[in-house]
Amino acid sequence: MGLRPGHVTGVPGLSRSAQLKALGNGVVPQQAEAALRALLAHTEPTTATPSLAA
Repeated sequence: MGLRPGHVTGVPGLSRSAQLKALGNGVVPQQAEAALRALLAHTEPTTATPSLAA
């Protein structure tokens, strides 16, 4: 799960500091999934009821 091996580290000629810079403050997929699950767990589903008024 997550990023494939070598996503950043497999780039030829990229130094360690350049790898970290390329990653930046990006959210890894696992963190994004956990955040979305937590958000969805705290929201109530809404259902739209069509108006039948004529």
